[in-house]
Amino acid sequence: MDLLRSLPLGLYLEQPQTWLHKIDPRVKFAWLMSFLTSYTFANNTWRILLVTVLIIVTLIAKIPRRVWRQQMGWLLALSFFVLLISAASPDGLGVDYQSRLPANEQILAPLSTTNTTQVAPKIVSKGEEYSYVLFRAGPVRVTRRSLDLAVRLSTILFTVIYSTNLYLLTTAPEEITTGIESLMQPLRRFKLPVTEITLTLTLSLRFIPLVLEEVQNLARSVMTRAINWKKLGLKGAVKVWMLVAERLLDNLLLRAEQMASAMMARGFTSPNEHRVVWHDLRLRRWDWLAIAALALFWAVRLVWGNQF
Repeated sequence: MDLLRSLPLGLYLEQPQTWLHKIDPRVKFAWLMSFLTSYTFANNTWRILLVTVLIIVTLIAKIPRRVWRQQMGWLLALSFFVLLISAASPDGLGVDYQSRLPANEQILAPLSTTNTTQVAPKIVSKGEEYSYVLFRAGPVRVTRRSLDLAVRLSTILFTVIYSTNLYLLTTAPEEITTGIESLMQPLRRFKLPVTEITLTLTLSLRFIPLVLEEVQNLARSVMTRAINWKKLGLKGAVKVWMLVAERLLDNLLLRAEQMASAMMARGFTSPNEHRVVWHDLRLRRWDWLAIAALALFWAVRLVWGNQF
C-alpha cells in the first residue's frame, strides 16, 4: 500500500508541466470557485455538465494516466453507488392522506345509489402519460424526486472533491498562497493578518504529504505484525486502532515541532519581516483566454443552467 501514489490527495505534480500548470494561480482559483458556486440553484443538466467538463479538462491537459486513473476511478465508482442508493431511497414525499370515505363501508351502503369512487386524473404531456414513479421492483422504488436528489448528491460529491484535487495537482503550494495573498490585499484595510493567514495555509499544504506518510507507515507496521483480528474481537480491535490513532497524533505533533524548530533556527520571527517572494504574478496571453472562457462559462450558466 502506497498512499502517496494511490491517493495523491493535495499533492502537486511537478512533472510533466501541462498547460494547466502555466495558468496564473489567481485565474485557476477563480475557476475553482466558479465550479463550487455555480452548482447552487442549477439544474441537473448543468450538474452533469460540470462533471463532464472536469473529465474532459483532465484528458486534454495530458496529465499522466497513472496520476488520475485510480483516483478518478474510485471517485466515479463512489458517485455511482451514491446515485444508486439515493435513487432507491425514500424521497421524503411519502405522505399518507386521510381517506374521504369511512373505514366501515356499511355506513354508506344504504346511500350508495351511485358509484362514488373517484379516479385520479391522468396528466398527459405530448401524448404520454405522466408517472411520478419511474421504476418499481418489489421494495425498490425510484421516483422523480428521488432520482433528482440522487443526481444532485452524486454530482456534487464528484465536483467538489475532484475540482479541488485538480487545482492542487496543477498548482504549487507557494503559487496558491501567493495568489490568495494577492486576492486578499484589500482586506489589509481592515487590519486583517493577510500574511500570517497565507503562511499558515502554506504550512498546511506542505503538511499534507507528511500526514499521508505517517498514516502509510503506521498501516504498514500494523500489517507486518500479522494480527489475528478474529481472536481480538470488536473490543480488542477498537483498542488497537485507538493506540494507532494515538501514535499517529504523537508523530504529527513531533513533525510540527520539528518544522517550528527549523524555522526558529533560521531566525524566523514573523512573516512580515521574513517575506519570501515565491512567484511573480503576471497575467499572460493564456491567462486572458482563461478569463474569457470563464466569462463565457458564467454566461451559459445564467442563461441555460438555472433550475427555475
